[in-house]
Amino acid sequence: MTKLAAISFLVIISFFPGCNSHEDRTAYDELLSQPPYSVLTDSINQKPSDAELYYHRGVLLAKNDNIPPALADLKKAWSMDKKEKYAIAISNILSDKPDSAISFLHEALNTLPESIPLQLNLAFAYSGQQKTDEALQICNKIIQQQPRQVDALILMSDLLEAKLDTAGSIQTLERAYRLAPFSEDLCYNLAFKYAEAKNPKVLSLCDSLQRADSLNEKGGPYYFKGLYYSNINEKAKALALFDQTIQHDYYYKNAYIEKGKILFDQKKLNAAFNVFNLAAKISPTFPDAYYWMGRCQEDLGQKAEAKLNYERAYGLDKTFTEAKEAADRL
Repeated sequence: MTKLAAISFLVIISFFPGCNSHEDRTAYDELLSQPPYSVLTDSINQKPSDAELYYHRGVLLAKNDNIPPALADLKKAWSMDKKEKYAIAISNILSDKPDSAISFLHEALNTLPESIPLQLNLAFAYSGQQKTDEALQICNKIIQQQPRQVDALILMSDLLEAKLDTAGSIQTLERAYRLAPFSEDLCYNLAFKYAEAKNPKVLSLCDSLQRADSLNEKGGPYYFKGLYYSNINEKAKALALFDQTIQHDYYYKNAYIEKGKILFDQKKLNAAFNVFNLAAKISPTFPDAYYWMGRCQEDLGQKAEAKLNYERAYGLDKTFTEAKEAADRL
């Protein structure tokens, strides 16, 4: 899954820590004197002690991916006035630099210790460093303060899953679902967890999702049901549901993979290959499709073709170690 609380904007960029210097500011003078920043720059020149002007210009800069001057403006605003929204904006920019984010958030929380968004951002930063226990501790604190804080419950569910506490993860996500039953992302997350845990609650949840789909165009509810039936070894039902998934959403890539895997396990290698090949045509950058095409070709004795597809899969996803190991083996 990445969802920071109270996000004013979301950016994933590099952070240049020297951007507060006079030299760096001078480097951006031309940019700041041009639209859409010029009006705010003129106002700042007239009212240099107005933190809100720096904040608004920083937000605008960040939205346009001008990150170093954005961070400089936001830090300037924070130095002048310790408002929560200034700290949130800075921590959002630092979200891809967990060390820097954690350092800043601790500083900000010393000033604003009751801020739920800042605490949540700190939990996300710890999670990004795989410091699961620290992140869980913060989530527990947030939920003690605000038991209905859905974002904290969702993050806690993910953290418990990372600790292999599937039951706790599901129970926590169920609490979030009771608070926000109309969140499709949350429902899909819970349905996936149910399906993977072989929990029949997935069926009633997906029934409700299907009823809510007035346009009858969502493939997700059928997919999660299919995954459940596949996991409890009712393959015929699973295949039918994966076909329904594709009928509702032709581009639902994972449905092709799960359907093909069932055919592969049934030794229907040519049929499975055709399913995986169709997934690759639909999404040419989908590494799983090439990997499973390779699996079929390897079992069919087509070693050279299999190796090529394993290499394609690994080339698209350098974390796909199974694909690399399969290519090396051949």
